[in-house]
Formats: sequence, structure tokens, C-alpha cells
Amino acid sequence: MAQRIEPRILKGFRDFLPRDESRRSELIDRLVRVFGRHGFVPIDTPVLEYTEVLLGKGGGETDKQIYRFTDNGGRDVSMRFDLTVPFARYMAQHKSELYLPFKRYHVAKVFRGENTQRGRYREFTQCDFDIVGTDTASADFEILLLIVRSMEALGLSAFTVHLSHRGIFNRFLGHIGAAEHSVEILRTVDKMRKIGPEKTREELEGLTGSAGAEKILAYIQAQGTAAETLSTMRELAGGPAEDTERVERILAWAEETGIADRVALDPSITRGLDYYTGCVYETFLDELEGIGSVCSGGRYNDLASLYTKEQIPGVGASVGLDRLIAALEELGRADTGRGTVDAVVLCLDDTLIGHYHRIADRLREEGLSAEVYPEAKKLGAQFKFADQKGARVGIICGPEERAAGTVNVKDLATRESFDNLDLDAAAERAARIAGSD
Repeated sequence: MAQRIEPRILKGFRDFLPRDESRRSELIDRLVRVFGRHGFVPIDTPVLEYTEVLLGKGGGETDKQIYRFTDNGGRDVSMRFDLTVPFARYMAQHKSELYLPFKRYHVAKVFRGENTQRGRYREFTQCDFDIVGTDTASADFEILLLIVRSMEALGLSAFTVHLSHRGIFNRFLGHIGAAEHSVEILRTVDKMRKIGPEKTREELEGLTGSAGAEKILAYIQAQGTAAETLSTMRELAGGPAEDTERVERILAWAEETGIADRVALDPSITRGLDYYTGCVYETFLDELEGIGSVCSGGRYNDLASLYTKEQIPGVGASVGLDRLIAALEELGRADTGRGTVDAVVLCLDDTLIGHYHRIADRLREEGLSAEVYPEAKKLGAQFKFADQKGARVGIICGPEERAAGTVNVKDLATRESFDNLDLDAAAERAARIAGSD
């Protein structure tokens, strides 16, 4: 007899039970509906890419976290660590087949060999949305607006999108003579929420000396209203320029569209990845900032330059679905209130199986998800099954009801019964019950 293999999974990877996966699917469906309403279209790319395609654009620790190996054909390949770098390759390869500006969304798994922690895994799902082919304040603002609308679609009310601009920060670093250390400084500032102000100061002093560190901390800790903060950033960066004017326009449009209370101008937001060149965004839940950003992104005008001589400017963001769900669970708001099926047709008599499937089909015509219990077990076991599926409706039909052409509908939440209904009336009643969540 062959030795049994212990069932186990790798650290940082997870199985999802039906209720959990249904919850994830519903959240994704909500996001996809929002993306579609804004004119974004779906794409997909391979999980595996040539390593040279992925390396060099993530930067820093990300390159070290790539799952990299030699495949059976001797090729150096890696698993995608995000959806943006493969998208840059995609645009360089398919630009002639697409229209510009091109607005895409992509919901898929990505892989990073990083340390696991709360809300952070080695296999996780990203929900990306991008606008490429235009370097405009309008595109930057639409991504900001879509972040807000996506969070609202997920049922969140207490969140803030932190906005900044890499260009202003880089001008500031040049103004104080620290441009040569810009990459290291950006990464250090990006870690401030994790390592704290004192550790950040210590690392900055190692790069720029104490005087330089003080100037950087003064810049990234600028406070006040958005207008006051922008004024400080503008002054410290050496005066007005296109970058500060763009942020000013975006803030004005946020006021005009009624989302200004969702947006905070925050000069400490830099994003750790090297490819960002302009506006950057990070979204925090007001009640749980410590879990980190649940939707991040920014402008990346040079990302496709590795793959094509043509410049293809872009801006986008990504909802970190797994971190968001972890946050919702911690806040006690993870349950969307829906089960894996709306209705279960109970089996009282095996000779009526065909009729039960006819009933289930009628419920589906009404827009419900429905299934038939496959054998005539005790009703207690069938009701337990329906409860485990999260069903809201139970349909009961025995030989007497079949002869009379009726069924009984049971609201499994309230235990209220609606008896002796014809099939059309039963389907309508079931739809009202299932739709009352």
C-alpha cells in the first residue's frame, strides 16, 4: 500500500471554503460592476513571464521576492508579482491592436515570496484598474474617483485616500541637494508607517545627514488643510510647476464631485515601487490604519520603456482584496449577508426528483440560484444542509402538493411558511424573500 501523503499547503498560501470564496466573488463582482460603469474593460495575462520581463521594474525588495525558476524547456521564468508590470509588457506587445486612451481592469492572483503577516500573503488577489495612453490630470483624477467609488461599492464608509505626487517630492530632493539618494529616500519614507518616525529619521540621517533628514521630515510631515499642505510642498520644492498645478486641479475636481472629504493630501505617500513618476495614492480604513493601504497606485509614465521605444503613459491603482477582507473580518463586517445559494428544493419523495428540478429551474428563471437536495433524507438533515449553504428559502413539495399543483415556501431566516402556492406565485415569493437581505 502506498504511503499516505499528509494534506498540507505552503506557508502564505490558502484554501478557501465555499462561504469564504462566495464572499470574495461577491466583492469582486461589485468592483467589476463599478469598473464597467466607468468604461473599463477586462484583460488577462499569463501567471508565468520571462524573468527579464519582470525584473528591474519592481525595484528593491520586490525583485528578491519573485518566485523564479528554470522550466522544463530550460527557460528562466518567474511568476508575476503584480499585474502592472505584465500590463506594461502587454501594452508594448498589443498597442497596435488597441485604442488609446485604453482603460482596463484585471482581477487575478499574484505571487510574492515575502514574510507573511496580518492581511499579507504569498499568493493574493489584486483588482487592478488603469488608464494608459494619456498623461492628463483628468486620468489621474478618474483613478482617484474610481478608488472612492470602489470603496463605497464594497460598503465602506470610513476611509481616506491619501494623495501625493512623486514629481513634487523629487523636485524637493533636488532643491535640498539630495537627488542622488532619491530612490533610497523614497523607500525609507514609504516605510515610515511600519517603522515609525524615529527609525525613519535614523535611516534618513544615514543617507543625507541630520540637516537633510530634518528638511525631509519637515516636508513629509506638512499638515493643515489640503491647500495649506500643497502650499508648503510647493514652497519647499522650489516654487510652482506643472506637478503642483496638477495636484491643485485634482483637489478642485474632488470638491466639485463631492469626494473631497474622502481625500487627504499627504506628502509622506511615496509608494515603494520604482516605476511611479507622478500622482500616487494609498487608501486607509479610518478605523484600522495599522493594517496598511487597501487600495494603492499612481502614475507610471516610463514603465513600458523597457519593452518599447514608444512612450505609453499610464496611471492606475489596485485593490488588495485579501488585505481588505482581513480588515473587514477584524472590524466584524466581512459577511456580505448572502449564502452560496438562494434556495434549496427539499426532497420528500425520490419519485419526484424530476419535478423538483423543474421547480429549481423556475426559481432560476426568477433570477435566484437554486439547487435540489438529491435524496429523500430526514427533513432535519436537509434543513441543516440548507443552513450550511446559507440558503434563505426552502421549497417543500410532497406527493399531495404535487397532485394539487402547489408547493410550500419557507423563509429559513424567519421560519415563516407560505403554503399552497402555484409554481409562479412560489417563485415570486421566493424572490421577494431572497431579495430582502
